[in-house]
Amino acid sequence: MNQIYHFILQGKGGVGKTLTSTFIAQFERTKTANVFCADTDPVNDSFSRYKALNVQSINILNQNNEIDSRAFDSLFEQLLEHDGPAVIDNGASTFIPLSAYLVDNGIIEMLQEAGKTVYIHTILTGGQAMDDTVNGFFSIIKNHNVNIVVWQNEFFGEVIKNGKRFTDLKIYTDNKERIQGIITIPQRNAATYGKDLELMTSNALTFDEVAISDLFTAIPRNRIKTIRNDIFQQLEAAGL
Repeated sequence: MNQIYHFILQGKGGVGKTLTSTFIAQFERTKTANVFCADTDPVNDSFSRYKALNVQSINILNQNNEIDSRAFDSLFEQLLEHDGPAVIDNGASTFIPLSAYLVDNGIIEMLQEAGKTVYIHTILTGGQAMDDTVNGFFSIIKNHNVNIVVWQNEFFGEVIKNGKRFTDLKIYTDNKERIQGIITIPQRNAATYGKDLELMTSNALTFDEVAISDLFTAIPRNRIKTIRNDIFQQLEAAGL
């Protein structure tokens, strides 16, 4: 059974963590129905809205609405016992506590010893948020000894800094042996592909649900299918 565990980590909010999580979960579900999905975002539990993915919402807030890192214990106890792939989405507010928890408790090493293959996925965006997302990537590289999958989300523009693409930056060349793959969510026509994807995500629909939903006619369904095939092919090429 596929024992790949995917953690989606990025300290910057609004960059597409949940979208990335849904893509990975659906990709894994093409191989097995036994995909464990969890949402650790106490502020915006958008991953949990995808009912078809059976996402477990992890309550990590105590009675004072403060993050209680011990709440992660039950999540990782389940992960240790789970037989199949897993996708764990984090929110911007849980990036630091979850990252610290993984390091302090040796969670990644524990999962690896239990026969799990662990990847951390992080998102880079173009535009004003690029520096913040690159800093998030650097924090992950520095603190977690595990292979990284980089997602380039071009919704806010191409992922370019000072005229250089990510693969031309020193932070990439210094760490490229740690990068399992680079997945690009390309900037497409906003009036067609953009509106279709917005309709899909605002209704928390999976690719399979779009194919039978009355919200979509034939041509929009085909555009969503194009997005699906592109992302899944890139995930396959990355060895996931």
